[in-house]
Amino acid sequence: MSKPDALLVDVATMVEAEQSNQMSLTVVTGGTVITGRLAPEAVWRERVSEVLTDSAHLGPFSGIFTAGGARGRSDRSEPPTHLHFHVARILQGSIGIPETGGMYRVAIKDVSAWTVGDFSYSDR
Repeated sequence: MSKPDALLVDVATMVEAEQSNQMSLTVVTGGTVITGRLAPEAVWRERVSEVLTDSAHLGPFSGIFTAGGARGRSDRSEPPTHLHFHVARILQGSIGIPETGGMYRVAIKDVSAWTVGDFSYSDR
């Protein structure tokens, strides 16, 4: 999308304002389907930092996600530019990867289609 979908920006703004992680969403970006729950950016950054801290090899990167807060939006009155997914999966055929869910950051301007809710999948 050349211009972000205003309704999707409103959804992201509400997630940020409510500090809720219960909004399920499925998006298509670059031909990839991502399904999961949205999280406020600060919550997402903290969780990514925790995961990196626990890694022997990636620990030094953890501070990037918490230092200075959300640098992408220095003026918090501006609308969000990204969706922050947690417990999310990339749908690939009849399976979702990773199995346990992952953390994804998607630029709203790159979303070509979306729907409320997350898709279930089955290997049957």
